[in-house]
Amino acid sequence: MAQGGGRVQRAAVIGCGTVGASWAALFLVHGLDVTATDPAEGAEERLRAFVEGARAQLAGFGLTGSGRLRFVPRVPEALDGAEFVQENAPETEALKRALLAEIDRLLPPQVLVASSTSALLRSAIVADCARPERVLVAHPFNPPHLVPLVEIVAGDAATAARAAAFYRGLGRRPVILRREMPGHIANRLASALYREAVNLVAEGVASVADIDAALCHGPGLRWAAMGPHMTYHLGGGAGGIAHYLAHLGPSQERRWASLGNPALTPEVQAAIVAGVAEEAAGLSVAELEARRDRALVGILKARETVAPDPAQDGTAEE
Repeated sequence: MAQGGGRVQRAAVIGCGTVGASWAALFLVHGLDVTATDPAEGAEERLRAFVEGARAQLAGFGLTGSGRLRFVPRVPEALDGAEFVQENAPETEALKRALLAEIDRLLPPQVLVASSTSALLRSAIVADCARPERVLVAHPFNPPHLVPLVEIVAGDAATAARAAAFYRGLGRRPVILRREMPGHIANRLASALYREAVNLVAEGVASVADIDAALCHGPGLRWAAMGPHMTYHLGGGAGGIAHYLAHLGPSQERRWASLGNPALTPEVQAAIVAGVAEEAAGLSVAELEARRDRALVGILKARETVAPDPAQDGTAEE
Protein backbone atom coordinates (compact mmCIF):
# COMPACT_ATOMS: atom_id res chain seq x y z
CA MET A 1 0.00 0.00 0.00
CA ALA A 2 2.90 2.29 -0.67
CA GLN A 3 2.16 5.69 -2.10
CA GLY A 4 4.74 8.22 -3.13
CA GLY A 5 7.49 6.30 -1.38
CA GLY A 6 5.63 5.74 1.89
CA ARG A 7 3.04 3.33 3.21
CA VAL A 8 -0.52 4.59 3.47
CA GLN A 9 -1.72 4.32 7.05
CA ARG A 10 -4.73 6.68 7.07
CA ALA A 11 -7.49 6.73 4.47
CA ALA A 12 -10.54 8.92 4.12
CA VAL A 13 -13.78 7.45 2.80
CA ILE A 14 -16.14 10.12 1.48
CA GLY A 15 -19.62 8.71 1.04
CA CYS A 16 -20.61 5.61 2.98
CA GLY A 17 -23.26 3.88 0.94
CA THR A 18 -22.77 0.24 0.00
CA VAL A 19 -19.62 0.91 -2.03
CA GLY A 20 -18.04 3.32 0.45
CA ALA A 21 -18.77 1.05 3.41
CA SER A 22 -17.28 -1.89 1.54
CA TRP A 23 -14.10 0.09 0.77
CA ALA A 24 -13.89 1.09 4.43
CA ALA A 25 -14.10 -2.54 5.54
CA LEU A 26 -11.36 -3.56 3.11
CA PHE A 27 -9.08 -0.75 4.28
CA LEU A 28 -9.66 -1.62 7.93
CA VAL A 29 -8.82 -5.33 7.65
CA HIS A 30 -5.57 -4.35 5.94
CA GLY A 31 -4.66 -2.26 8.96
CA LEU A 32 -5.46 1.21 7.62
CA ASP A 33 -7.14 3.70 9.91
CA VAL A 34 -10.26 5.07 8.23
CA THR A 35 -12.04 8.36 8.76
CA ALA A 36 -15.42 8.34 7.04
CA THR A 37 -18.16 10.84 6.40
CA ASP A 38 -21.59 10.85 4.80
CA PRO A 39 -24.36 13.47 5.15
CA ALA A 40 -27.23 10.97 5.11
CA GLU A 41 -29.20 10.43 8.29
CA GLY A 42 -28.21 7.18 10.01
CA ALA A 43 -25.09 6.80 7.85
CA GLU A 44 -22.77 6.03 10.74
CA GLU A 45 -24.97 3.25 12.09
CA ARG A 46 -25.33 1.65 8.67
CA LEU A 47 -21.59 1.95 8.05
CA ARG A 48 -20.64 0.27 11.31
CA ALA A 49 -23.16 -2.53 10.79
CA PHE A 50 -21.85 -3.18 7.28
CA VAL A 51 -18.23 -3.14 8.41
CA GLU A 52 -18.96 -5.63 11.18
CA GLY A 53 -20.45 -8.11 8.71
CA ALA A 54 -17.71 -7.57 6.14
CA ARG A 55 -14.99 -8.07 8.75
CA ALA A 56 -16.48 -11.49 9.53
CA GLN A 57 -16.41 -12.41 5.84
CA LEU A 58 -12.83 -11.24 5.36
CA ALA A 59 -11.62 -13.01 8.48
CA GLY A 60 -12.23 -16.22 6.51
CA PHE A 61 -9.39 -15.12 4.21
CA GLY A 62 -7.07 -14.45 7.14
CA LEU A 63 -7.61 -10.69 6.93
CA THR A 64 -7.92 -9.56 10.53
CA GLY A 65 -6.16 -6.20 10.56
CA SER A 66 -7.30 -3.87 13.30
CA GLY A 67 -7.52 -0.51 11.58
CA ARG A 68 -9.53 2.06 13.51
CA LEU A 69 -12.77 3.48 12.16
CA ARG A 70 -13.86 7.02 12.94
CA PHE A 71 -16.97 8.75 11.60
CA VAL A 72 -17.10 12.54 11.33
CA PRO A 73 -19.88 14.85 10.14
CA ARG A 74 -18.01 16.93 7.56
CA VAL A 75 -15.60 16.43 4.67
CA PRO A 76 -12.77 18.68 6.00
CA GLU A 77 -12.61 16.63 9.21
CA ALA A 78 -12.48 13.37 7.25
CA LEU A 79 -9.57 14.68 5.17
CA ASP A 80 -7.49 15.79 8.14
CA GLY A 81 -4.33 13.66 8.05
CA ALA A 82 -5.58 11.46 5.19
CA GLU A 83 -2.91 9.86 2.99
CA PHE A 84 -5.39 8.42 0.47
CA VAL A 85 -8.97 9.38 -0.35
CA GLN A 86 -11.72 7.16 -1.74
CA GLU A 87 -14.71 9.21 -2.88
CA ASN A 88 -18.07 7.43 -3.29
CA ALA A 89 -20.66 10.17 -3.72
CA PRO A 90 -23.80 9.62 -5.86
CA GLU A 91 -23.36 9.40 -9.64
CA THR A 92 -24.18 13.04 -10.35
CA GLU A 93 -21.57 14.92 -12.37
CA ALA A 94 -22.18 18.35 -10.83
CA LEU A 95 -22.05 16.92 -7.31
CA LYS A 96 -18.84 15.02 -7.92
CA ARG A 97 -17.20 17.97 -9.66
CA ALA A 98 -17.87 20.23 -6.69
CA LEU A 99 -16.93 17.60 -4.11
CA LEU A 100 -13.68 16.62 -5.81
CA ALA A 101 -12.74 20.29 -6.19
CA GLU A 102 -13.29 20.77 -2.45
CA ILE A 103 -11.27 17.67 -1.59
CA ASP A 104 -8.48 18.75 -3.94
CA ARG A 105 -8.38 22.21 -2.37
CA LEU A 106 -8.09 20.86 1.18
CA LEU A 107 -5.42 18.19 0.70
CA PRO A 108 -1.65 18.34 0.32
CA PRO A 109 -0.68 17.90 -3.35
CA GLN A 110 0.91 14.44 -2.96
CA VAL A 111 -2.27 12.71 -1.71
CA LEU A 112 -4.14 10.70 -4.33
CA VAL A 113 -7.91 11.14 -4.64
CA ALA A 114 -9.78 8.20 -6.15
CA SER A 115 -13.38 8.36 -7.31
CA SER A 116 -15.47 5.19 -7.40
CA THR A 117 -17.58 6.48 -10.28
CA SER A 118 -18.98 3.71 -12.44
CA ALA A 119 -20.02 5.77 -15.46
CA LEU A 120 -18.79 9.37 -15.35
CA LEU A 121 -15.75 10.44 -17.32
CA ARG A 122 -12.68 11.48 -15.36
CA SER A 123 -12.13 14.51 -17.59
CA ALA A 124 -15.55 15.85 -16.58
CA ILE A 125 -15.40 15.29 -12.84
CA VAL A 126 -11.90 16.78 -12.41
CA ALA A 127 -12.72 19.91 -14.44
CA ASP A 128 -12.86 22.19 -11.38
CA CYS A 129 -9.81 20.75 -9.56
CA ALA A 130 -6.70 22.86 -9.18
CA ARG A 131 -4.52 19.71 -9.27
CA PRO A 132 -6.47 17.35 -11.55
CA GLU A 133 -3.39 15.19 -12.15
CA ARG A 134 -3.71 13.59 -8.67
CA VAL A 135 -7.43 12.79 -9.06
CA LEU A 136 -8.26 9.47 -10.70
CA VAL A 137 -11.12 7.08 -11.27
CA ALA A 138 -10.82 3.85 -9.28
CA HIS A 139 -14.03 2.01 -10.07
CA PRO A 140 -14.68 -1.20 -8.14
CA PHE A 141 -17.19 -3.94 -8.78
CA ASN A 142 -19.68 -4.25 -5.94
CA PRO A 143 -18.94 -5.28 -3.24
CA PRO A 144 -15.32 -4.09 -3.43
CA HIS A 145 -14.26 -5.83 -0.22
CA LEU A 146 -14.89 -9.14 -2.01
CA VAL A 147 -14.64 -8.51 -5.77
CA PRO A 148 -10.99 -7.79 -6.63
CA LEU A 149 -11.45 -5.68 -9.77
CA VAL A 150 -10.48 -1.99 -9.71
CA GLU A 151 -10.64 -0.05 -12.99
CA ILE A 152 -8.20 2.86 -13.01
CA VAL A 153 -8.42 5.94 -15.21
CA ALA A 154 -5.68 8.47 -14.49
CA GLY A 155 -4.28 11.56 -16.13
CA ASP A 156 -0.77 10.12 -16.44
CA ALA A 157 1.07 6.81 -16.16
CA ALA A 158 2.82 7.69 -12.91
CA THR A 159 -0.45 8.38 -11.07
CA ALA A 160 -1.97 5.19 -12.47
CA ALA A 161 1.03 3.18 -11.29
CA ARG A 162 0.87 4.67 -7.79
CA ALA A 163 -2.81 3.89 -7.50
CA ALA A 164 -2.37 0.37 -8.89
CA ALA A 165 0.35 -0.33 -6.33
CA PHE A 166 -1.92 0.85 -3.53
CA TYR A 167 -4.80 -1.39 -4.59
CA ARG A 168 -2.55 -4.39 -5.17
CA GLY A 169 -1.45 -3.99 -1.57
CA LEU A 170 -5.10 -4.54 -0.65
CA GLY A 171 -5.27 -7.75 -2.67
CA ARG A 172 -7.16 -6.10 -5.52
CA ARG A 173 -6.64 -6.64 -9.25
CA PRO A 174 -6.24 -3.22 -10.88
CA VAL A 175 -6.67 -2.75 -14.62
CA ILE A 176 -5.54 0.50 -16.24
CA LEU A 177 -7.45 2.12 -19.08
CA ARG A 178 -5.20 3.66 -21.72
CA ARG A 179 -7.92 6.20 -22.47
CA GLU A 180 -11.20 7.04 -20.78
CA MET A 181 -14.41 5.46 -21.98
CA PRO A 182 -18.00 5.77 -20.67
CA GLY A 183 -18.63 2.80 -18.39
CA HIS A 184 -14.91 1.93 -18.37
CA ILE A 185 -14.32 -1.75 -19.31
CA ALA A 186 -16.34 -4.09 -17.15
CA ASN A 187 -19.63 -2.21 -17.24
CA ARG A 188 -19.42 -1.97 -21.02
CA LEU A 189 -18.94 -5.73 -21.23
CA ALA A 190 -21.76 -6.28 -18.75
CA SER A 191 -24.04 -3.88 -20.64
CA ALA A 192 -23.41 -5.66 -23.92
CA LEU A 193 -24.35 -8.98 -22.36
CA TYR A 194 -27.38 -7.55 -20.56
CA ARG A 195 -28.68 -6.00 -23.77
CA GLU A 196 -28.88 -9.47 -25.29
CA ALA A 197 -30.34 -10.93 -22.07
CA VAL A 198 -33.13 -8.34 -22.32
CA ASN A 199 -33.53 -9.09 -26.02
CA LEU A 200 -34.02 -12.79 -25.27
CA VAL A 201 -36.81 -11.87 -22.85
CA ALA A 202 -38.37 -9.44 -25.31
CA GLU A 203 -38.28 -12.05 -28.10
CA GLY A 204 -39.83 -14.70 -25.84
CA VAL A 205 -36.86 -17.04 -26.28
CA ALA A 206 -36.66 -18.20 -22.65
CA SER A 207 -37.65 -17.31 -19.11
CA VAL A 208 -35.65 -14.83 -17.04
CA ALA A 209 -34.57 -17.67 -14.74
CA ASP A 210 -33.36 -19.86 -17.61
CA ILE A 211 -31.47 -16.95 -19.22
CA ASP A 212 -29.71 -16.31 -15.92
CA ALA A 213 -29.03 -20.03 -15.47
CA ALA A 214 -27.56 -20.32 -18.97
CA LEU A 215 -24.94 -17.76 -18.04
CA CYS A 216 -24.20 -18.90 -14.47
CA HIS A 217 -23.95 -22.60 -15.31
CA GLY A 218 -22.13 -22.13 -18.60
CA PRO A 219 -19.81 -19.32 -19.71
CA GLY A 220 -19.96 -17.59 -16.33
CA LEU A 221 -18.00 -20.46 -14.81
CA ARG A 222 -15.27 -20.12 -17.41
CA TRP A 223 -15.25 -16.33 -17.12
CA ALA A 224 -14.48 -16.62 -13.42
CA ALA A 225 -11.20 -18.24 -14.49
CA MET A 226 -10.31 -16.29 -17.64
CA GLY A 227 -11.73 -13.64 -19.93
CA PRO A 228 -13.29 -13.97 -23.38
CA HIS A 229 -10.10 -13.57 -25.41
CA MET A 230 -8.24 -16.25 -23.47
CA THR A 231 -11.33 -18.49 -23.42
CA TYR A 232 -11.49 -18.42 -27.22
CA HIS A 233 -7.71 -18.92 -27.36
CA LEU A 234 -8.33 -22.28 -25.71
CA GLY A 235 -11.31 -22.82 -27.99
CA GLY A 236 -8.92 -22.69 -30.94
CA GLY A 237 -7.18 -25.85 -29.79
CA ALA A 238 -3.47 -26.21 -30.54
CA GLY A 239 -3.68 -23.30 -32.98
CA GLY A 240 -4.98 -20.98 -30.28
CA ILE A 241 -6.73 -17.68 -30.95
CA ALA A 242 -5.27 -17.33 -34.47
CA HIS A 243 -6.89 -20.63 -35.49
CA TYR A 244 -10.14 -19.71 -33.76
CA LEU A 245 -10.42 -16.35 -35.52
CA ALA A 246 -9.50 -17.79 -38.91
CA HIS A 247 -11.92 -20.71 -38.76
CA LEU A 248 -14.69 -19.65 -36.36
CA GLY A 249 -14.54 -15.89 -36.73
CA PRO A 250 -17.24 -15.91 -39.43
CA SER A 251 -19.64 -17.72 -37.09
CA GLN A 252 -19.01 -15.03 -34.48
CA GLU A 253 -19.85 -12.37 -37.05
CA ARG A 254 -23.08 -14.16 -37.93
CA ARG A 255 -24.07 -14.20 -34.26
CA TRP A 256 -23.16 -10.53 -33.88
CA ALA A 257 -25.42 -9.72 -36.81
CA SER A 258 -28.31 -11.55 -35.14
CA LEU A 259 -27.99 -9.84 -31.75
CA GLY A 260 -30.91 -7.68 -30.75
CA ASN A 261 -31.20 -4.02 -29.88
CA PRO A 262 -34.18 -4.08 -27.52
CA ALA A 263 -36.06 -1.17 -26.02
CA LEU A 264 -37.06 -1.19 -22.35
CA THR A 265 -40.73 -0.70 -23.14
CA PRO A 266 -43.28 -0.98 -20.32
CA GLU A 267 -44.12 -4.48 -21.54
CA VAL A 268 -40.50 -5.63 -21.55
CA GLN A 269 -39.90 -4.10 -18.12
CA ALA A 270 -42.98 -5.85 -16.76
CA ALA A 271 -41.79 -9.18 -18.15
CA ILE A 272 -38.35 -8.74 -16.58
CA VAL A 273 -39.79 -7.67 -13.20
CA ALA A 274 -42.16 -10.65 -13.15
CA GLY A 275 -39.39 -13.02 -14.21
CA VAL A 276 -36.99 -11.77 -11.55
CA ALA A 277 -39.69 -12.11 -8.90
CA GLU A 278 -40.29 -15.70 -9.97
CA GLU A 279 -36.55 -16.45 -9.94
CA ALA A 280 -36.11 -14.81 -6.50
CA ALA A 281 -38.79 -17.15 -5.12
CA GLY A 282 -39.78 -14.82 -2.30
CA LEU A 283 -36.27 -14.01 -1.07
CA SER A 284 -35.67 -10.39 -0.10
CA VAL A 285 -32.92 -8.25 -1.61
CA ALA A 286 -30.94 -8.60 1.64
CA GLU A 287 -31.28 -12.39 1.51
CA LEU A 288 -30.22 -12.47 -2.13
CA GLU A 289 -27.22 -10.26 -1.35
CA ALA A 290 -26.20 -12.64 1.43
CA ARG A 291 -26.53 -15.59 -0.97
CA ARG A 292 -24.43 -13.73 -3.56
CA ASP A 293 -21.74 -12.92 -1.03
CA ARG A 294 -21.54 -16.54 0.18
CA ALA A 295 -21.10 -17.63 -3.43
CA LEU A 296 -18.42 -14.97 -4.02
CA VAL A 297 -16.51 -16.12 -0.94
CA GLY A 298 -16.63 -19.71 -2.18
CA ILE A 299 -15.45 -18.72 -5.67
CA LEU A 300 -12.63 -16.60 -4.28
CA LYS A 301 -11.47 -19.42 -2.02
CA ALA A 302 -11.52 -21.82 -4.96
CA ARG A 303 -9.46 -19.36 -7.01
CA GLU A 304 -6.81 -19.33 -4.27
CA THR A 305 -5.84 -22.85 -5.36
CA VAL A 306 -5.18 -21.69 -8.93
CA ALA A 307 -1.83 -20.29 -10.05
CA PRO A 308 -1.73 -16.55 -9.32
CA ASP A 309 -2.45 -13.93 -11.93
CA PRO A 310 0.98 -12.91 -13.33
CA ALA A 311 -0.06 -9.25 -13.23
CA GLN A 312 -0.53 -9.41 -9.47
CA ASP A 313 3.19 -9.40 -8.79
CA GLY A 314 3.53 -6.12 -10.64
CA THR A 315 5.77 -7.57 -13.37
CA ALA A 316 3.15 -7.82 -16.10
CA GLU A 317 2.11 -4.84 -18.16
CA GLU A 318 -1.27 -3.37 -17.23
